[in-house]
Amino acid sequence: MSENILIIGAGSGIGRGLARHYLDQGHQVQAISRSRCPSALAQPAMNWLQLDTTAAGDAADSTANSAVAEAVTAQPTIIFICQGWLHDNQHGPEKTLRQLTAAQMQKSFAINVWQPALYLKALFGYLSKQPQVKVLVLSAKVGSISDNQLGGWYSYRASKAAVNMLVKTSSIELSRYNKTAVLVSVHPGTTDTALSAPFQANVPAGQLQSAAATARRLAAVAEQLTPQLSGNLLNWDGDVLPF
Repeated sequence: MSENILIIGAGSGIGRGLARHYLDQGHQVQAISRSRCPSALAQPAMNWLQLDTTAAGDAADSTANSAVAEAVTAQPTIIFICQGWLHDNQHGPEKTLRQLTAAQMQKSFAINVWQPALYLKALFGYLSKQPQVKVLVLSAKVGSISDNQLGGWYSYRASKAAVNMLVKTSSIELSRYNKTAVLVSVHPGTTDTALSAPFQANVPAGQLQSAAATARRLAAVAEQLTPQLSGNLLNWDGDVLPF
């Protein structure tokens, strides 16, 4: 049976992998991204909504809200939010507190927390009414406070811990309106994307996954979600991870 899938942040490596996976499975896909639709994904079953990259502040929020409003008219049953940022040419993960800067922390929170938060806000009216809707927000295991044994990566760890709390708190409110909805954060595992590229040499053999493999695993997690799991941080295999 064909379903409608919404992928927010579809221009990311994992986002594109998810889009490809669901199209190949015969589903309809709504995609929201600041980038253009890749030619390989351009087909009738894809509705690619490109955001205005020149918009900022309230204008950017308005553009995103409009894209969400259009996407949910298709009544998606599974929604992925795929924003994520770890580094750029100016900033790498902090190895020590002495490397922490306001600029890096602000960018990390802007992409890893604020953007998912605003998308959840824009989706909330739909999520409150749509039966059995499932939302998966990409997070990271390094955002687990109790699992942190290595330290470092201050901005990224803090932002992912924050998005896990965002999801937990939102899931509690959502359950008051829609007992059948599921909202979780998910650790996708280390995936061969630009985000992980500088650190792949340290990944144990066999643990680095292609975007296609990660998409298959995330789709399997989505398929198995139940309302009892709502609010949790899940691993790529569906296991519940500690906060």
